Amino acid sequence: MNQKIALITGATSGIGKATAELFAKNAINLILCGRRADRLRLLQNELGSLTNVTTLEFDVSKRNEVFKAIETLPKEFQNIDILINNAGNAHGLSSIQDGNMDDWDAMMDINVKGLLYVSKAVIPIMVEREDGFIVNIGSIAGKEVYPNGNVYCASKHAVNALNKAMRIDLNKHNIRVSAIHPGAVETEFSEVRFKGDIDKAKNVYKGFKALQAEDIADIIHFVVTRPYHVNIEDLIVYPTAQATATILKKD
Repeated sequence: MNQKIALITGATSGIGKATAELFAKNAINLILCGRRADRLRLLQNELGSLTNVTTLEFDVSKRNEVFKAIETLPKEFQNIDILINNAGNAHGLSSIQDGNMDDWDAMMDINVKGLLYVSKAVIPIMVEREDGFIVNIGSIAGKEVYPNGNVYCASKHAVNALNKAMRIDLNKHNIRVSAIHPGAVETEFSEVRFKGDIDKAKNVYKGFKALQAEDIADIIHFVVTRPYHVNIEDLIVYPTAQATATILKKD
């Protein structure tokens, strides 16, 4: 395979799925990662007619699972060119004094440690070749702090810092590193945050046109297909109706 190979975490829904679909249409080979085997199989069947696809079922927050899974990659998928660190979550929207510590653990384990584990497994492959591109999916929560965002904001601030640190440390190895920080995107994000309360989740996006997963996928594809001497290192994306993390023009 002479085409580029991309590994995408959180590939079974939202931004990850939209990115996988767009990459497939543009003949990028795919390593789709997620926790839901049924969704991975469906996506592999859907995209397999467009490009070469393999899947890895693991939880990014489980260190051993991450390394074991990536070590099992077929030979033709091992030279990863593009890593999309997309897996992430938000749990709850409570003040710091009322926060649920299990929610805190889940956010730090997936948003920070999960990103680190996957990066640690993939970066040596890129360093050996002196070539590669890492895209970290952050959030406006990594640039601002808003009421009741506390630990989620802290986790995304960590992603912002790690993105900068990766770029510095990997500069000598010719590896590009970029972060994309979306504002309000209409995905399963709010359903997870509100623990399955569909009505509450839908209410977040009422009265304005939110970003769609496909909008972010389009930007990711643009970023990774620039000439190699170009690195779009840090990009914030809002829907037109949004001015800051908390200022939204709603009808």
